Amino acid sequence: MQKNLDIGNGSIGRLLWEFSLPAIIGNVVNALYNVVARIFVGQGVGTVGIAATTVALPVMTILMAITMLVGIGATALISLRFGEQKKEEAEKIAGNATFLLILLPLILSIIYFFFADSILTLFGASQEVLPYARDYIHIIMLGAVPVSLSFGLSNFIRAEGNPRYAMFTQIIGAVINIVLNYIFIFHLGLGLKGSALATVIAQTVSAIWVIRYFLQGLSKIKIKPKNLKPQIPFVLKILSIGFAPFAMQLAFSVQQTILNKAVMSFGGDVALAAVGIIMSVGMIFFMPIIGVSQGAQPLIGFNYGARRYERVKEILKTGIMAGTVLAIASYIIIRLFATPIVMLFSKGEPVLTQLSVHALLTFFALFPIVGFQILGSNYFQAVGKPVQSTILSLSRQVLFFIPFLLILPNFWGLEGVWRAAPMADVLAVTFTATFLSFELRELKKKPAV
Repeated sequence: MQKNLDIGNGSIGRLLWEFSLPAIIGNVVNALYNVVARIFVGQGVGTVGIAATTVALPVMTILMAITMLVGIGATALISLRFGEQKKEEAEKIAGNATFLLILLPLILSIIYFFFADSILTLFGASQEVLPYARDYIHIIMLGAVPVSLSFGLSNFIRAEGNPRYAMFTQIIGAVINIVLNYIFIFHLGLGLKGSALATVIAQTVSAIWVIRYFLQGLSKIKIKPKNLKPQIPFVLKILSIGFAPFAMQLAFSVQQTILNKAVMSFGGDVALAAVGIIMSVGMIFFMPIIGVSQGAQPLIGFNYGARRYERVKEILKTGIMAGTVLAIASYIIIRLFATPIVMLFSKGEPVLTQLSVHALLTFFALFPIVGFQILGSNYFQAVGKPVQSTILSLSRQVLFFIPFLLILPNFWGLEGVWRAAPMADVLAVTFTATFLSFELRELKKKPAV
């Protein structure tokens, strides 16, 4: 097992590589199993199966939003406290966060089961798709707590300087999920229920793996029983720092709901399935950039806490460059291989294939610029500035993308849905650049070590 890295010293390029590569691998593998599962659903169940998982996506996004609210909020604070040499306080934060990672998903699951059909209908399920969506998401929500613990606690491991162990947590879950999806769908004929069951089993194993790390004394941070008792100051601080990614995920759920309803109005279940394909492909290409963002976060947080501001700026600059290179590479792949990528999902259905290819190319037309926006908004989260982080995280989805989704289809129909994304990207990048320029000017005025 890798030793914990000294994130306050050494080459910034090497440290960013050491932290980002495991996060990228873990995230891509994690996204890959979702994509492979959707490919299996498309091949084994058909268009209605993909449409059902698309309807379920907002529910799963809300679950992930709650997990990020706690996991990422606590991770940023833990990094800052390590930089300030306050280990005991970091452990209190970790304990409080673990309690929240159990409590909040349980509350969400209870709410879901009381209003399941109404929720799924709200998120765009037609009468044909509803039973399939119900079969899928019922099982997912039964496994909400393991999903939450697996993601949240692996972020703590990354924050204390052991990114590879966090990566293995994601890889273990992904491999198990892919294998079980294949067995349950194609050999046991369980359809969408089998896909959901595979996800829950995989995440449970991942949760056990990451809990083992803390219980066997492998970690710098100790999750002690006495720290599990919630303390209001720590809870509020965790939630305030984590609010930006939480709000971003929540906004994504709202965006997904509006998107589902818009495409249903103009294109029916086939267009809804096309959205599912777009989201799956996008997940793969966003994950490497998010991995760089996750790798940069503890480095920025630690050095900011230690008042090493020149290193903070260098980490930010290097991270933005890396994110942009990855975004450009992803864009080239999409342009060159859109049709083969779509045909993995579409089971050779010509209408779905043609619509999805066009939608994919339009939706990601300006993907090369998103690396800057993701890394720029993450900076504010890493240094403990929740207001700026929240505004920037929400800028693309709430301030720009959702209004475009509501307005453009009235002029261009289904084409307006696809064009909303690149238009939102331009405005979000401009917004982030403005915030970041002011922040870097202020950083120059701070007394450094």
